[in-house]
Amino acid sequence: MSDGWQPTIMVVDDEDSIRLAVERILTRIDCKVLMAANGQECLGLLDRDKVDIILLDLKMPGMDGMEVHQRIREIDDSILVIIITGYATIETAIEAMKQGAYDFIPKPFEAEQLRLVIKRALDKLYLTRETERLEEERRNTLFDLATEKSRTRSIVEAMPNGVMVTNSQGQVVLMNQAVREQLGLDQDCEIGQAVASYVPDQDLCSFVTSVGQGPDSGEVSTCELDMGREVTLLVKARPIRGDHGEHHGSVVVFVDISAIRKLDRLKSEFVAKVSHELRSPLSTIHEQMAMVIQDLLEQEGLIQDQRILSRVQERTKGLINLVEDLLDLSKLEAGAAYQNVDDVQVEDLLTRLIGYLRDQAQGKDQELNLYLPSKQAAPVRADPKALESVFTNVISNALKYTPQQGRVDVTLKADQPGKLVLLVADNGYGIDEEEQDRIFERFYRIKDEKTRFITGSGLGLPIVKGILDDLGGSIRVQSTKGEGSTFEIVLPTEDRG
Repeated sequence: MSDGWQPTIMVVDDEDSIRLAVERILTRIDCKVLMAANGQECLGLLDRDKVDIILLDLKMPGMDGMEVHQRIREIDDSILVIIITGYATIETAIEAMKQGAYDFIPKPFEAEQLRLVIKRALDKLYLTRETERLEEERRNTLFDLATEKSRTRSIVEAMPNGVMVTNSQGQVVLMNQAVREQLGLDQDCEIGQAVASYVPDQDLCSFVTSVGQGPDSGEVSTCELDMGREVTLLVKARPIRGDHGEHHGSVVVFVDISAIRKLDRLKSEFVAKVSHELRSPLSTIHEQMAMVIQDLLEQEGLIQDQRILSRVQERTKGLINLVEDLLDLSKLEAGAAYQNVDDVQVEDLLTRLIGYLRDQAQGKDQELNLYLPSKQAAPVRADPKALESVFTNVISNALKYTPQQGRVDVTLKADQPGKLVLLVADNGYGIDEEEQDRIFERFYRIKDEKTRFITGSGLGLPIVKGILDDLGGSIRVQSTKGEGSTFEIVLPTEDRG
């Protein structure tokens, strides 16, 4: 940089080729480069060296990228973290940006892409250094900052992301060219008005004006703004504090994430289309296999063939279940999964469902019990198919992960106004404490010597959580390895007490 500052950049990636390629690119733009092959090595280097920017891969063995990102923020939240992500982890990259990551770059990337992302980060760092220097030299008001023809203003104007600065009264005192274009404002519109004069969304106005009003947690507040025409902006805001903690205003950054959202939508559409095309032929194969097995049962001496075909039928059924889960997931992501909302009496739904699932339990000589409250509970406002999907997934899982002659108890409680609590308790294999949060991640499945033969897609519980989130409910688990698990589902009711 022009003042002799040489930034330090750390590359955290488990692929040697990625680290070496990035090092060659960055050393040519006069940056000091540190390299780490995993999260632990990264945190160790942070104890010894001052780092300005970290390029962080999300998918690494051991400590994953999200956990490393959280630890980095705890150590030094001034470090700019740029996420290295593949297309399969786009959603996680967005979540990381909401939690404070500065930017992301998708694999595979070209040298020019990397240089552009790093240049934006260096511009931001230089702006921060200049702002701190100016704050030391003079204590001007934020309105002075808006009119000062300084290097800082030039840098702000040149930034590719939109930047808006407000004062303590919620008036806009600085806007760069990018934010004017993003919000569709006239290039010569005057500053000094309230945020609502420039921002078309009332919720976003409330979000911007509320930043800094409460205690300063040090966190960056985020929200999304749908501008229409398939344009989505990620809005990040942070309060400006004085020497004694007084609120001077807020800095708001607008990042265009339209490409990420479009890619995410295309992925969902692709999954839905492929799943739909697979469901019909798989169902036909499954039905034809059942007919063949029935014919074999009527003949003698073909027991081995019957066993082989039964195994094929079981695998085909597993594929059909996977397809159904993928379809449910794509509908849930599109916001069109469950639209036939009605008042649902949960006791009636559970009674019918338990009657159906008892056949599954009897196949393993298991005990399946249902306990209902003595007084009829208030109804739940939801799509009946959505609730049936939630209950079927959780109770079927309890039966699958409970051995022969085990027990599953389903208990509905209605002793708290405004909500129902459903407990599904089993005395099955149990879940390790460190895996209890991960079972709600997509495609994550617990595999050990007792459960590795249990078929499943790893999508059931994520779908359950997504439905409950939409309903304003929740799900959590308590479990002890080898002793069993209890899933607690909370649902809001029409009775608000």
